[in-house]
Amino acid sequence: MTDNPVTIRLFAEADVTGVRTLFIKVNRLLAPPDLKDAFEDYIVSSLLEEIDRVSDYYRERLGSFWVAVSGRDIVGMFGLEPSGPDAMELRRMYVDPGQRRRGIARTMLEFAENECRKADMRQLDLSTSEIQSDALSFYINSGYELVREEVADTASNKTIGGGIRRFHFVKML
Repeated sequence: MTDNPVTIRLFAEADVTGVRTLFIKVNRLLAPPDLKDAFEDYIVSSLLEEIDRVSDYYRERLGSFWVAVSGRDIVGMFGLEPSGPDAMELRRMYVDPGQRRRGIARTMLEFAENECRKADMRQLDLSTSEIQSDALSFYINSGYELVREEVADTASNKTIGGGIRRFHFVKML
């Protein structure tokens, strides 16, 4: 663990390796033993569709992507993209497992909420899965309201599929 302060800044093309590495690391750690192959497929398709083309992906959706940096290391990341006329969706919020419990997620979430407010967005939407119990607790404790649950059977760049329950939250800003 490092004592360096965390800075949040817009993604730059030089960050692609760090973002890619963090995405793969977190998703491999999340993979239950019976879904390892499904997670590997999800990683490959998400890299191709989104992570390896972050700038284009978020620009095409009129969104933005940020990294949390400590020293020279990317310790967190997240994206925002429109989800309605006055709403944004928080995407890909990950913290490096070795850097957790330092307030990085809270800092990123507050930053994302403030970015939405600056853009006159009144609502922030997000989702997470049942295998991310820390994230579930974090979002509930951060004032997010559970609005929907679903079981994702089909994989996409937003869900692994495999019958994992997904929880959708909203917060009015």
